[in-house]
Amino acid sequence: MDLGLNGRWALVCAASKGLGRGCAEALVREGANVVITARGADELQRTAEALRALNPAAEVRAVAGDIATPEGRAAALAACPQVDILVNNAGGPPPGDFRDWGREQWIAALDANMLAPIELIKATVDDMAARDFGRVVNITSGAVKAPIDVLGLSNGARSGLTGFVAGVARQPRLAGRNVTINNLLPGAFDTERLRKGWAAGAARTGQTVDEIMDKRRATIPAQRFGTAEEFGQICAMLCSAQAGYLTGQNILLDGGAYAGTF
Repeated sequence: MDLGLNGRWALVCAASKGLGRGCAEALVREGANVVITARGADELQRTAEALRALNPAAEVRAVAGDIATPEGRAAALAACPQVDILVNNAGGPPPGDFRDWGREQWIAALDANMLAPIELIKATVDDMAARDFGRVVNITSGAVKAPIDVLGLSNGARSGLTGFVAGVARQPRLAGRNVTINNLLPGAFDTERLRKGWAAGAARTGQTVDEIMDKRRATIPAQRFGTAEEFGQICAMLCSAQAGYLTGQNILLDGGAYAGTF
């Protein structure tokens, strides 16, 4: 199926690796031009080269910077001739006990995982509406549906973004002009971040990484971890011309791990 993305411009945040890179790859394969951002300049440039090799017809621009800062957002937006597609993404805050967190930790989590996406949405959706096409996908977390006790910073910040999107996505001046805003909620995906978590768990408990992986895998009905490639393909589907009637939704990708009906 042709997703109707050829020639569109996409801004993909935290795209040098993991799920952000998976989204950028899927969009480039569909013919979209992309601006990718991340804090690590060297890895970002390597990713940009790999994306160009996937589809030489697509233009790929790399902008190193912190999307959680006004300067980082301004640089990324300036590199994109127009934003038809916005993929908001940022690394999650660290786990821990809420008793140990002060205002500094909370503000950092909110800046990265709630306020930065809102600022980018604010900067782009009205122009999308003026062109009668726009797609915003926020990469949040499966913890929005099933909170994890040690991820309180993430639970709070991402749930705040979810509530904000629920209202904004339904504004007729956006939804009525073919501008959609949806959230993608990943469960356990085989990424560098998850592997670091496994390594930390192994060091803390004395188990091997393989033992921790096997136990986690057994809790997933699909009996495997997700891949960044398949996550990116779902993202591209949400960005497609065919997805104009889908907005304000939380799409959970977790291999069936969440056991709720709703």
